[in-house]
Amino acid sequence: MSAPGSATELRSGKGANDENFPVASHLIHPKNRGAILAFYDFVRAGDDVADHAELSPERKLALLDGLADALTGAGPSDPEAEPLKRELAARGLPPRHALELLDAFRMDARKTRYADWDELIHYCRYSAMPVGRYVLDVHGEDPARVWAASDAICAALQIVNHLQDCGKDFRALDRVYLPQDTLDRHGATVAMLGADKASPQLRAVVRELAERTLGLLDDGKVLPDLIDDLRLSLEIAAIHRLAVILARGLLDRDPLSEKVHHGKVGFALTALGGIAATLARRPFRGRIVRAAPHGKVFP
Repeated sequence: MSAPGSATELRSGKGANDENFPVASHLIHPKNRGAILAFYDFVRAGDDVADHAELSPERKLALLDGLADALTGAGPSDPEAEPLKRELAARGLPPRHALELLDAFRMDARKTRYADWDELIHYCRYSAMPVGRYVLDVHGEDPARVWAASDAICAALQIVNHLQDCGKDFRALDRVYLPQDTLDRHGATVAMLGADKASPQLRAVVRELAERTLGLLDDGKVLPDLIDDLRLSLEIAAIHRLAVILARGLLDRDPLSEKVHHGKVGFALTALGGIAATLARRPFRGRIVRAAPHGKVFP
């Protein structure tokens, strides 16, 4: 069988509605949803390349380079890149955030293990943080005010997904995002990810990482109050509340044998709680913004 000639041929069929967290829900103003969905579709194409089990690392890198060149105009046009290219041009936005996501997928093509938490956060800097930054930029929010809190939330969302999918990632792709030093600290091994049920040692690893993830979510909890656009503020509040519930669930649940993610009804109720809390604080937003600490923005 010949190697696929384009990213389009490798599409998994997974879409925005299949993600663990909302992507441009109807809380987002229609004028901005198209730009966010175009970004998602481009990134999805790259992710499908990186996650393809039968492609060599070299072929993945070549296809990812092709997507980057199509987006920047350095290479031939690609149908996966054109919608986002048009949106960026219409808004006068650079391709930086999308290109950084492609850098994360290049990491996935080359790298399957992480030594420690800092190395994992470095991966999140490229695999997750650009998503939040792009959405904020589309809405015209002030990066100096909102990027740091957004980075913390986006990293947390990424790690929640890693923890939920740790068994599947290992079995399907031999990819392990659980840091090696955390595994060692609890006497766990990578091989334990292939079991039907997590060992006590592996459960301890997941619990420690879930606690650290809750710390990230605490760092980012002020973000909805820092955002000017009310609809985006409510979207992020809903996502943040869902992430907190899922991270807390990982303190006690076994991701190898138990379902961690909530169904649609559970998500809706959780999201409504986040929205209601944010609306209740909105009259005091000015005071909250003035008191908000400045967090670390990753370069």
